[in-house]
Amino acid sequence: MNIQIASHINGFLSAFVLLTAFAMLAQRRVYGLIHLFTWQGLFLSINTALVGYVAGKHHLYISSLLTLSLKVVLLPYILHVLIVRLKIKKEVETVMNVPLTMLIGIALVIFSYHLTAPVRELSTLITRSTLAIALATVLIGLLMMITRRHAVTQIIGFLAMENGLFLAATSATYGMPLVVELGVALDILIAAFIFGIFFFHIHTTFDSLDVEKMARLKEGD
Repeated sequence: MNIQIASHINGFLSAFVLLTAFAMLAQRRVYGLIHLFTWQGLFLSINTALVGYVAGKHHLYISSLLTLSLKVVLLPYILHVLIVRLKIKKEVETVMNVPLTMLIGIALVIFSYHLTAPVRELSTLITRSTLAIALATVLIGLLMMITRRHAVTQIIGFLAMENGLFLAATSATYGMPLVVELGVALDILIAAFIFGIFFFHIHTTFDSLDVEKMARLKEGD
C-alpha cells in the first residue's frame, strides 16, 4: 500500500474516532451512547490493524483483535446488561446544556492541535497527524465524565478516554509492547466487572446512580 494513501486512510479513520466522541457529547439517550462507543471501538480496531500492516508491526494485529472483541462486543454487552438490570432511564442527564458542551469540545480540539504542533513537525511516522486527534479524544472523554450526572454514562466517558489513549500510543510509537497491551486489556475487563458489581450495590443501597443525589445524601449525613 502506498504510504501516502495509508496516511490518508489513517487520518480518515482517526477523524471518525473523534467524530464519535463529539456525537457522544451530543447524545441524549443511553442506548445511543453505547452504540456510539461501539462504533468508536470499531474504527479504532480497523485503524490499529492498518497501522500494523503499513508499519510491519505484527503485534498490532493482536491489539486490533483485542480492541474488536473487548470494545465492540464484550464491553457494550456488559453496559447493555447493566442498563437493563438496573432499570436506568433512557435519557442522559447532563450538568450543562449540549451546545455549551459542544463549544467546550471544539475548544479542546483547537487546544490539542496547538499543543501537538511541535511533535507533528518533528515526527516522521505516518500516524503523526492523528496525535492531535488522539489527545482531543482523551480530553473530550474527560469532559464527558465531568458533564454527566449518571455513574454509568461517566464510565462510558472513561472508556472513551481510554480509546483516545490507545490511539495516542498507536500514533506516537506504533503501539505499546504486546505484554503491556494485554495487561491493559485485562485491567479494563476486570474494571468493567468491578464497576458492574459496584453499581448493583449502589443501586440497592441508594435506589439511584445519580451522583448528584448521592452527594446530597452524603451532605445530609
